Amino acid sequence: MMGKKGGDKRLKRMKAPAFWPIPRKKDLWTAKPSPGPHRSSHSLPLLVVVRDVLSLARTYKEARIILAEQKVKVDGKTRTDLKFPVGIMDVVEIPETGKFYRVLPSSEVLSLHPVSKDEASFKLCRIEGKRSLKGGLFQLNLHDGRTLIVGEESGEESHPVSSLKTFDVLKIALPEQQVLGHFSFGLGSYAIVVGGKNIGRHGKVAEIGQEKGLQPRIVTLQDAKGDRFQTVLEYVFPLGEEERSISLPEVS
Repeated sequence: MMGKKGGDKRLKRMKAPAFWPIPRKKDLWTAKPSPGPHRSSHSLPLLVVVRDVLSLARTYKEARIILAEQKVKVDGKTRTDLKFPVGIMDVVEIPETGKFYRVLPSSEVLSLHPVSKDEASFKLCRIEGKRSLKGGLFQLNLHDGRTLIVGEESGEESHPVSSLKTFDVLKIALPEQQVLGHFSFGLGSYAIVVGGKNIGRHGKVAEIGQEKGLQPRIVTLQDAKGDRFQTVLEYVFPLGEEERSISLPEVS
């Protein structure tokens, strides 16, 4: 008897990531995100977005029909795959209703925050890695899986490409995918926490700890009420150098 090849294309609801806003005991199975721009552990399959979050469909079949009729866009592109992974900072558009949503961390789940048409015209992408190439070019690896090859002439005088560093953020036009600008990460930056016990909280960066061996760097942020909280550097997503560039849901 031959053994089973490959991974399971389904996912048990009880084993789905804790941040998925789905009922755990309603059914046995749910969709498993397909390979794409976001890791499965940091994203929602489009089925969950359409059926469980936005309530555009009641069943798997209805959700499949909605996507097949090209009624949903992600980052300006029509998506028809029920398992397409939707992650942090992605912009979901429902053209038929004229509504736009940005995927954001909120308390213990990933939420779809309603935004205006103007705000939906861009997304923020955090730089995860950078390396220099021949001919004065640079390769930027972004949090949503994309890779950009840019030259020094692509940058502004105040923000040359060579000065870009890991954890800085690019502002990218949708659907054109052009770089509109960038935000440096540092003291005073406005940022949101995308993981850990303080997920969804946001404020200005007050302190950035020094790296100590294998221990993660600790970042201290201060919210609008003056309360301070900490998280590891990996969970900090800058939203602007002094003020946030996008609207955010209220933190309870």
